[in-house]
Amino acid sequence: MVGKLEFHENDDLPDKDVARDFYAKYEPKEVLGKGVSSIVRRCIEKETGYEYAAKIIDVSSDPDDSQGFTLLQASHREVAILHLAAGHPYIITLHDVFESSTYIFLVFEICKNGELFDYLTSVVALSEKRTRTIMKQLFESVDYIHSKGIVHRDLKPENILLDDNYNIKVTDFGFARMVQPGEKMNDLCGTPGYLAPELLRASMYEDAEGYGFEVDLWACGVIMYTLLVGFPPFWHRKQMIMLRNIMEGKYEFCSPEWDDITEEAKDLIRKLLVIDPSKRINAKEALKHCFFRSKKTPVKKFNARKTFKLAILCVRVLIRIRQYRYTPEVLNMDIIRFEPYKIKLLRKAIDGCAFRVYHHWVKRGEVQNRAALFENRPKVEMKLAYQDTGVSHFHHF
Repeated sequence: MVGKLEFHENDDLPDKDVARDFYAKYEPKEVLGKGVSSIVRRCIEKETGYEYAAKIIDVSSDPDDSQGFTLLQASHREVAILHLAAGHPYIITLHDVFESSTYIFLVFEICKNGELFDYLTSVVALSEKRTRTIMKQLFESVDYIHSKGIVHRDLKPENILLDDNYNIKVTDFGFARMVQPGEKMNDLCGTPGYLAPELLRASMYEDAEGYGFEVDLWACGVIMYTLLVGFPPFWHRKQMIMLRNIMEGKYEFCSPEWDDITEEAKDLIRKLLVIDPSKRINAKEALKHCFFRSKKTPVKKFNARKTFKLAILCVRVLIRIRQYRYTPEVLNMDIIRFEPYKIKLLRKAIDGCAFRVYHHWVKRGEVQNRAALFENRPKVEMKLAYQDTGVSHFHHF
């Protein structure tokens, strides 16, 4: 059962060591990940043997976040949002909560296939079919949290986990916030490459209108672009130029990476990466886009004549391959002159002649180069002996 955390402005934690209860129920294992003030460990529930991921948050220093909340208050808010978003198959499930004077233990379901970011790093880019599956699950989860009045504000591949069946699990609701319909936010939070233009304007200009749920759809567009080609649409080594490109909606479907991507995928990205949030499609509309319509492969009509021709061709190929086994080798005159033993037919003839001359097979140890049996050049030592004899005979006369 998940422990319930109530949020109060001046909340004094009970002095009892609740961490002892966590270690009594769970056995912590290796580290899965680390954050600025938190660490994630694999743990095993002692009673059932089930595996979970425990996020251990150190609230002893308790610095304020971008919205003025302490780390403890922000953790309470995250737990409340996770309770509200519970029950969806593509959103991480919070299994248990423990709280002590210095730590908060959040026990989540474990996703053994890790982050979508790491998966993308290993495969570089995904096929349209695989992208379609992931984005459909992402839009369904975004539509669900928006219907609950929750805006995530930090959607990115690092915050999307993959379970045992490679289904997604949206996680890390640390920047998430519950808002009322029509309510606007102005605080700056998220990851630079995934920030929507209206969020950047709200942080830069005092008279800016603010932003709402639409920032999550912009992030979905960036994620989809990245999944298809392996790099984000607005990245630049200079962050100011990247932020300027975001605010201007300046991106392109560059060649050759986008040459084989269908127009349906590009059209959906265009409708997500819209500068004006009022013209940006929402999650429900995205799920109805033609990119997600099932494309059935047309059933080909059986053609008996074409099938018979193919069968004849296959038989002819097999016959040709079988005849090739008995086809004589093409003789090369250079090889015949210098290395005749390389040719199979000559090798048989050489071995036969050697047997008739020596009445036994010439072994490899006795003659290193069998082709030397047919050398017509005189031996070097014999040639020198003949020259010496000729010279002495000349002097005698």
